Amino acid sequence: MIIIDGTELILGRLASYAAKQLLLGENVHIINCEKVIDTGSKQQILKKYKRRMERGTPRKGPFMHRMPHRIVKRTVRGMLPYKKARGKDAYKRLRCHIGIPEELQDKKTISFKDAHLSKLPNVKYLDLKTISHRIGAKIE
Repeated sequence: MIIIDGTELILGRLASYAAKQLLLGENVHIINCEKVIDTGSKQQILKKYKRRMERGTPRKGPFMHRMPHRIVKRTVRGMLPYKKARGKDAYKRLRCHIGIPEELQDKKTISFKDAHLSKLPNVKYLDLKTISHRIGAKIE
């Protein structure tokens, strides 16, 4: 079981690492999903998420989640062949959490430098807690 601490990790790089581990057969838990960051200017990021929310119809979809852990899970799903049996099995092994759940409190977590905020050449980013709050999630 791999436990990834999402604090100040870039969303896409975190998701690609998690997808690779899932396809290799590992169980992956991502904690602190509200602290994962998305890169770009504030207006550009919010515009992207608003556009995703408006796409489709309320009954038929596609459906865009508002909570941070669901956004991370959907991003990882986009990097898996989720319509095939191999991808479905891998997706079932993924767990995303807001904060740190009690059963994972004392376990060893990993964080990798390739996906860290310090790799950004600029300082334009938003964390998923802020994004979720702006698109209508009821998060404290």
